[in-house]
Order: sequence, then structure tokens, then C-alpha cells
Amino acid sequence: MPQMIFVNLPVKDLEASKAFWGKLGYSFNPQFSDDTAGCLVISDTIFAMLLTEAKFKEFTKPGKEIADASRTSEVLLALSAESREKVDELADAALNAGGTAAKEPMDYGTMYGRSFTDPDGHHWELIWMDPAAVEG
Repeated sequence: MPQMIFVNLPVKDLEASKAFWGKLGYSFNPQFSDDTAGCLVISDTIFAMLLTEAKFKEFTKPGKEIADASRTSEVLLALSAESREKVDELADAALNAGGTAAKEPMDYGTMYGRSFTDPDGHHWELIWMDPAAVEG
């Protein structure tokens, strides 16, 4: 079995977060979702567990505060895309669904990226890299 990653993120409004990601074309695995958690399927091996803040606290060290991602940097989540066009498609969908541009687009010719923050302030990077440049 290939190794998988489950990134756990606290959210203030689970249903709003699920609606946001649904507008970007993503789905949720009902087997690992309930009224306190939504298992966002990014790929066959990448998942984001969107957890209510109360549920998220069950997994953290007692007494540790949850970062307010709208005010502080907690993590940068980077996802590869198959093309520059897919980067733009996903970034535009995120902005149209209520996300906010995190910074200016990045274009190095062989690498292109855009970023956004989701409704909870989590910072997402969308990156395309020229396969020929990566190989060489």
C-alpha cells in the first residue's frame, strides 16, 4: 500500500469549509466524515481532515491553543498541478468560492504558482513545474 498523508486542519464552520472545497471540484470520503470531521479527498494518497475546533483539540496537547490562521502563519500547504492552466483554474475557483489571494502569482518559466487562503485562513499553494526541467 502506498504511503498516505492526512493533514489535519481546524475549521470554524465545517459545512462552510466543505461547501468551499466542493466548489473547487473536490469530494469528501463519507467513511471518515461525520458532523465533526470532513475527509477532503485531494488524491488517492492525499487527504485533508477538516475538523471542527472542538474535534481538533481532542488530538492536540491539552491546553495548547489552536492557531488562528487568519492572523498567524501556521503552515503552507502546497499542491502540484498538471499544468499552468490547472493552477489558474483551481486558484480562480478558490477565489470565486470565497478564498482570498495570498500573494502575487509566481512565474519562473519552468515553475508557475498561485496561492490562496481558504475561509479559515489556511494558506494553500498551487504549483506547476515543467517536467522536462525537473528531469534535466
